[in-house]
Amino acid sequence: MAITAAMVKELREKTGAGMMDCKKALTETGGDMNKAIEYLREKGIAKAEKKSDRIAAEGIVESYIHAGGRIGVLVEVNCETDFVAKNEDFRQFVKDVAMQIAAMSPKYVRREEIPQEEIEKEREILRQQALQEGKPANIVDKMVEGRLTKHFKEICLVDQAFVKDSDKTIDQVTKELIARIGENINIRRFVRFEMGEGLEKRQDNFVEEVMAQVKKD
Repeated sequence: MAITAAMVKELREKTGAGMMDCKKALTETGGDMNKAIEYLREKGIAKAEKKSDRIAAEGIVESYIHAGGRIGVLVEVNCETDFVAKNEDFRQFVKDVAMQIAAMSPKYVRREEIPQEEIEKEREILRQQALQEGKPANIVDKMVEGRLTKHFKEICLVDQAFVKDSDKTIDQVTKELIARIGENINIRRFVRFEMGEGLEKRQDNFVEEVMAQVKKD
C-alpha cells in the first residue's frame, strides 16, 4: 500500500511523532493507522515526542579518549532531573554518544544547526556534479535533494546510524531512552579533537580503530 503525505500527517497529529518516524511506522504496518499508532507506542516514540518540549537543564558532560590519546571527545547531554543524570542507562547512553562522535566525526548535533549558506553551497556542488554526470535537467533537483539528505545523515549526529546498532539512528536510540526513563533528553553540544588535525600527517583509519573498541565494549 502506498503511504501518502496525508496518512503521515494524520498519524503525526495523533501521536506527536516525527514525520520520518510516522512514515516508517506506516510502512512497517502496511498503512494500517491503528497498527502504526501501536507501533510507535511500542517503540516509545510517540511518548518521547510529547516530552520533547520539557526543559532539560540537568545532565552530565562525558569524555571519551581513544586508545593512545589520538582522538578526544567532550559531549554534554541534558535531562530533566539530577536523579536521572545519575541513572546507569542514561550514563551509558552518554558514553555511547561520546564514542559515536569519536568514530563517526559529525559536524553538528542536528540539521537545524547547519548554517544556511553551507547548505546552499553543498546544494550547488551536488547540482554541478549531477549535471556533469549527464543527468536529465528535469530530475537533477530531485537527485540533489536526495544526495543532500544523505549528506545530512553523515554530518549530523542525531541522523547518523548508531555504531552499536546500525538499524537505529542516534535520534531513535534517544527516543527509546526517553520512553524508558520518562524524562526529556537532549544532546546539547560536543567538541571533537583529533591529534594533528589540520597538520600534514600520514593518514590513519581512526574510524576502524574506534569501531574495534566499540565491539570490545
